[in-house]
Amino acid sequence: MADEATNPTAANGNGQTGPQLTVQKIYIRDASFEAPGAPHIFQDQSQPKIELNLGQKVQQLAQDVYEVVLTLTVTCKAGDKTAYLVEVQQAGIFGLAGFDPQQLDMVIGTYCPHVIFPYARQAISSMIEQGGFPPFLLQPINFEQIYADQLKRRQQAA
Repeated sequence: MADEATNPTAANGNGQTGPQLTVQKIYIRDASFEAPGAPHIFQDQSQPKIELNLGQKVQQLAQDVYEVVLTLTVTCKAGDKTAYLVEVQQAGIFGLAGFDPQQLDMVIGTYCPHVIFPYARQAISSMIEQGGFPPFLLQPINFEQIYADQLKRRQQAA
């Protein structure tokens, strides 16, 4: 009992630890902003249409170390003209030890994107405002649902 009090990571009395997750680094891997119609687009009064594309890449850097890159592309069109296009590749390096393959896949597909998404949202919002456009708040994304949909597609393909 004393061991458990002094070592909160102990999973049981024999000193084994459970799965461990650490966030080692969060950074912007790439970012771009384009306003191809500026300055004339600022005069356009048409209702803007926003399109969001989302992607994720995972790369194993070392044993139990993974880079997760969340790519978000926001395109705003006014009529048939592109008002702006902003793309951010927000990345994180995560230490993920002690997970079985199924748990690891789920953590990489849900938890890691949840951690880095707020940073990408802030970068996108900042670039849009600095580009001279009204503030834009990217709504939360349900990564659990996206992961569940991907699992379903994988199972159907198998």
